[in-house]
Order: sequence, then structure tokens, then C-alpha cells
Amino acid sequence: MMSATSKFLIIGLALLVSIALPPFLSAGWQNALNTMLIASLFALSFNLLAGQAGLLSFGHAAYFGVGAFAALHLMLAVEDGLPVPTPLLPLAGALAGLVAGVVSGWFSTMRSGVYFALVTLAIAELFHSLTPHLQGLFGGESGISSMRMPWMGIRFATILEVYYLTLGWFVICAVLLWAYTRTPFGRLTLALRDNEQRVRFMGYDAHVSKTLIFTVSAMFSGVAGALQAVTNETANYDLFSAGVSSQVVLFTYVGGATLFFGPVFGAVAFTVFAFLMSDLTRSWLFYQGLIFVLVMLYAPHGIGGALAMQLRQWRELDWRRLVKPYATATVGGLMIAAGVVFLTETVSILFGLDYEHARTLTPDYLPDFTLMGQVWSPVAVSTWVLPAVLLIGGIALLQVARRWLDHSDDAMAASDTETSKGSV
Repeated sequence: MMSATSKFLIIGLALLVSIALPPFLSAGWQNALNTMLIASLFALSFNLLAGQAGLLSFGHAAYFGVGAFAALHLMLAVEDGLPVPTPLLPLAGALAGLVAGVVSGWFSTMRSGVYFALVTLAIAELFHSLTPHLQGLFGGESGISSMRMPWMGIRFATILEVYYLTLGWFVICAVLLWAYTRTPFGRLTLALRDNEQRVRFMGYDAHVSKTLIFTVSAMFSGVAGALQAVTNETANYDLFSAGVSSQVVLFTYVGGATLFFGPVFGAVAFTVFAFLMSDLTRSWLFYQGLIFVLVMLYAPHGIGGALAMQLRQWRELDWRRLVKPYATATVGGLMIAAGVVFLTETVSILFGLDYEHARTLTPDYLPDFTLMGQVWSPVAVSTWVLPAVLLIGGIALLQVARRWLDHSDDAMAASDTETSKGSV
């Protein structure tokens, strides 16, 4: 089990890297890091509700969007002369998220389980459908735009300056959310997730408590939305879409909803994945969804949960016996990934508009296509044998690795039994 000192050292090192590294990166990577921080804050806010309170919301984009538009209205007021420093703009998002969270949370938390999730989804869709028609408040379909104003000699004209503003707000909000978990009400939040009926028997008003939790989560989501608005200097009704709500669910559960910083792992992983893959393939969203499905099936506690379990058992595990099965499983996983990517990209090309146009030029036969720098024929056996071999071979290696892991577990159990007998 990792000590508190080690945890603080890792967090301090991560913060130091976050401060020192960005000036040496390109503007594209600086923007990606800024997006990571916003996504991480949004995921931490969502996890307060879904992971700690056990209230799964399918409409948290509503409070992210409300925060963004509130910040933009304040930015417009600053342009007209209102003396509000640019670093304080996210406070408008916090206030708007808080107000929206109180109202929506009161009604949403009247129900629990799937009914709660459906109510939150309905509220977000209500925002999404109404905002294009509210020209004065949300700017219609085109949205609202503004400009960041200078403050104390800082022009906020580059993405690097905006990044440090976002980093400061992320650290402040992360510390506040962590402090929340250490309070008595934070422990009551966990109790509501584990046994709401017992909380009622203890004399607490469960509905009011859940409304407060919902409100706090919405408030910090509003800060994340405000940071998004400050970064982009514009926002439209797409911020209220189901896609934004589903993204934060993916971040949280892939990263690990059972850990405080678990959602950060998911947000960072998916942001980097999108940054690197979106320019390489049009199927990157399919791969993102596939990763989510696989994590939920084989690592339901998320990436962070799997890492935490390994760290807890670090001293107990016999790593000499685990190197072989882990290496075999890694090779098998890479083979399966290569097979899936090959098949996905092949199908994407064969059913794409460019290939359809190429077929019209050669109606008598199916033209070749280029993939991974090689030319392939859709009627050649090798084109389809290669991914089949990769998939079958990868699955076989995973089965072998699993048997080795089972033998290793049996050997460790037998060793522990002999040790206990010897001590007796």
C-alpha cells in the first residue's frame, strides 16, 4: 500500500512537470494539455456525484454548458468596462452551475437509480433543444463569442497563458473537492451510496443531502465549462449535447470511479488518444468506444482501480513468476489490437466515398487500396488471412497467459499454506 508521503510526492512531481514542461512544447500540445485539465476537472466534478454518491447522471453537460455561457456573458460585460479580472471569470461559471444545480438537483434527486439518470438526461436535452431558440441568452445556433481581456500585464493572448490560468483553477478545485471528501458530509456522501435507507434511519434528510451533493458537483462542472469558454472565447448549444455528457461518463469510468484521481487518468488517456488519433483515422471514435467496452468488461474498476490493486499487492506478488504471463498477454493484446485496427480501417476504406468513386472508374473489378503504406487487394486471400491470424494468435496467447497466471496463483497459495503450517 502506498504511503501518504509517496502519494504527495507523486502529486507534487506531477504538478512540477505540469508547470515546467508546457513552455517547451508546441502550441498544439499546449492546447491538448489545457483540454486535459478542463476534462479532468469536469470528470472530478462528475465523479463526486456518480462515483462517491452513486448517482449516475446522463446529463451533466447541462451544467458544463451553463457555466460556459455565464462566463461568456461576463466576458462581454468586461469588454464593456466591468472591472472584473480575467482570472476570476470562472467564478461566473461556478455561480451559474450552483444555481442550475440547486433547481435541477431538487427535482432529479426525487428519484434514484435509472429514473434519476433519465431525469438528468431529460434536463440536458431540454437545454439542448431550447438554447438555439433563445437568441438573447445563448446566441441562437451560432452561440456567443467574446475576447479575453488583459490583466496585470498578462495579455492572455497565447494558449500558454490560458493554460496556466486553467492549471491554477484545476489545482484549486481539485484541492477543494479532495477536502470535501475529508469532511463529515463527504463521508455522508459515501454512506448515501452504500445504504441510503440506513442514512434515513440515522435521521438525515436523504433528499436534501443528495440535492446538496448534486449542487456541489454542478458548481464545479460550471467552473470547467467556464474554463472551456475562456479558452475558446466562444460557445454554442453543442455544449449541452448528449455527446458531452457521455464523454465525461467515459472519462470517469475508464479512469476509475472508485478513486479520487481515477477520472483524471481517464480524461488524460482519452484526450491524448483523441489528439493523436483524430488526424490519423476517421474511426477514432469507434476505437474510443471499444476501449470503454473492454475496460468495463475486464477492468470494471477502471485503469486507476487496476493500478491501485497492483500497488496494494506489490509486495505480496511474486513478480518473477508474473513476468512471463504478463509479457505473453501484452504480445497477445497487441496482436489483437493490430488485427482489429486492420479490419476496421479496411472496412472504413472499402465503404468510404473515395473508394466508391474509385469503383466507378473501374467498374469491371475492385481496385486496390493503400493501408499502412502497403497496397492491398480486396479480393486477395492474404488481405483477410493476415487479420485473422493476428486475431486468432492473439486470443491464443491470452489464453496461454491466463493459464500461466492461474498456475502462478495456485503456486503462491500453496506457498502461503506451507508457510502458515511452518509457523504453527
